[in-house]
Amino acid sequence: MTTPATVGGKIFLIFYGLIGCAGTILFFNLFLERLITVIAYVMKSCHERQLRRKGVLPHNSRRGSGSSEVDSLAGWKPSVYYVMLILCVVSLIISCCASAMYTPIEGWSYFDSLYFCFVAFSTIGFGDLVSSQNTKYESQGLYRFGNFVFILMGVCCIYSLFNVISIVIKQSINWILKKMDCRCCHRCQRKLFRSRRNVVMPGNVRSRRNISIETDVVNESDTDGRRLSGEMISMKDFLASNKVSLAIMQKQLSETANGYPRQMGSNSKQNGFSGGVGALAIMNNRLAETSVDR
Repeated sequence: MTTPATVGGKIFLIFYGLIGCAGTILFFNLFLERLITVIAYVMKSCHERQLRRKGVLPHNSRRGSGSSEVDSLAGWKPSVYYVMLILCVVSLIISCCASAMYTPIEGWSYFDSLYFCFVAFSTIGFGDLVSSQNTKYESQGLYRFGNFVFILMGVCCIYSLFNVISIVIKQSINWILKKMDCRCCHRCQRKLFRSRRNVVMPGNVRSRRNISIETDVVNESDTDGRRLSGEMISMKDFLASNKVSLAIMQKQLSETANGYPRQMGSNSKQNGFSGGVGALAIMNNRLAETSVDR
């Protein structure tokens, strides 16, 4: 196991690790984006064939045709659950193939090899099982190359699977919080109405809310689209978005002070996936459950 021994080597490792780890995360995010794109394309093709077998789509339909079925299919996106299932199967296949290589060469049992694959691919790295530690192997160069390929593919697939699972967990938490909010909202509002004096009637609040700024959804979706595509915004758009954000914040503070929580105006606000950082931003508009167009 190669580790730095000198002070210079340790200092070099610190600075090299900053660039190397950041580049590795960038590589994993780009791999995730390409993988989701490929899975979405394949699943869309399978869905289109299934619709043609049922007779919903004509067999000679082309892109850009005026039929409503083709237009609706253009906005079709795969479900996060199917993507999670596909990534689980791919990760399991890679782990089984890698275990078949580790078992005879390293002398481990097949279960220990599967255990090593999960610990290594998920970057947990306990160190109880480490590959390529013997002095000599049969076909040592070929074995190390296969070890490198399996670890690279396994880490990429497990990283993608973990991000998709985090989407499912976040969606489940949002669903639980929404159910809890629906039960507690009416009780809290009744207590608030009883305890407050000179309270504003709900009709007046609704009319005031309609007069206030309602362009936040459009601006946020445009900003998210530019952020995902990598396009830089101008200073004018930046200042305009800051003004809208300030107005939205004032609106939310006013509604909170009056005891009326802001109601979501679009479906993109209801799923709790608008925006995001890193892998969440990559999958924001790629999957059906996290799409802004849902």
